[in-house]
Amino acid sequence: MNIICTCPFTPNLTGLSFTKPTTNFISPHPYLSHAPIQWNNRKREFQLPSVASVPYPSINVDYLETEFNGHGVSFASIGDSCVVKMKLDNGSLVSLMLPSGLITSYKAPMWHQGLLELLHTVVSEAEDGGGFIQGGVSLALKCESDEGVVWSPSNWALHDVGGSPEEFIQVELITSNRESMVEIKHILTLGQDVLSSELVITNSKSTSVRLTGSVLSHLAVSTPEATFALGLERSNFFIRPPVFSKFTIVPPDFDKSQKSSSGKIWQLFSSWGSRDPEVTNDANSTGSQEEEELEGEEDDNNKQLTEKMSRIYTNAPTNFTVLDRGRRNSVVVASEGFNELYIFSPGSNHNSYSKYAYICVGQSALLEPIFLAPQSEWRAAQHLHNPNL
Repeated sequence: MNIICTCPFTPNLTGLSFTKPTTNFISPHPYLSHAPIQWNNRKREFQLPSVASVPYPSINVDYLETEFNGHGVSFASIGDSCVVKMKLDNGSLVSLMLPSGLITSYKAPMWHQGLLELLHTVVSEAEDGGGFIQGGVSLALKCESDEGVVWSPSNWALHDVGGSPEEFIQVELITSNRESMVEIKHILTLGQDVLSSELVITNSKSTSVRLTGSVLSHLAVSTPEATFALGLERSNFFIRPPVFSKFTIVPPDFDKSQKSSSGKIWQLFSSWGSRDPEVTNDANSTGSQEEEELEGEEDDNNKQLTEKMSRIYTNAPTNFTVLDRGRRNSVVVASEGFNELYIFSPGSNHNSYSKYAYICVGQSALLEPIFLAPQSEWRAAQHLHNPNL
């Protein structure tokens, strides 16, 4: 069990400032060569609703273009949503959707002088006839108070923008729930060779808050058969069903391939964080032999992701590499603050470069929740580093 009273990170995690700042100040990750942003004291933000489930008003794109001009960020309307584009002079480009907060694209410069899309998304038809996007990078988080108030952030407001297209661009999103008195900041930094997602979660209550969930990143690959995870040798793992959230992509036939002996565990984790006593009791009733089959130690430092897999690593290194020999590129996935690593592969029985040609990775708190003490703050981050320049 992780109990967070302040920000007890180890000294080698230099990517974040661990003391609660008096102004918005974000220290750079080691991959970033720029100086940190010192935000202006004048805050520019949309008013947050008192209940997170209340939709935000229509986004005024003209206002955003005027207010945040000159930072390498542009805005465009698509229906009720707004697309935020962050573009550097070296070609790096990130697309972000508001108010959902979904990162739909990260195009990075490659060794062959071209750009390559590192994220995987699919567009499906929604029930209302419109389009619905899944994949990319999203936050699947759930906060639960001691009083039983449950909240999952879904609507995000633009809080501030900084940086310049010559060096780096930083966009800060914010959401809150007044009933549970929790505020979450999602700070995106696009550097010359990295996309960083930092979380700052503040508990203003007089009681503790339980946090579960993950930062989920769908990485585009040619096919899982040509994809390898480098650097996970000797990491302990638990075999668990995929994490289901609003934006995750999971093949419909994935659960059919699972062993019937793990069905009860599947039921518990397919709705991770469920407090249904019947589900919990069913899961606890599985025997020790089943548990042994559902955990292990990684013995391959160059693991080929050919087979279907859904695992949570509990002592994975703070960074590892996803290598795709089909597209001849790699991504270094680094983390700070999280103790677990989630990896999901749909397997190589799907067509190359198809809807299910991706690897989902996530810095997570799924097996062991994080507890935020009253009046405390917790920080964590994920970095997608592009070493292909």
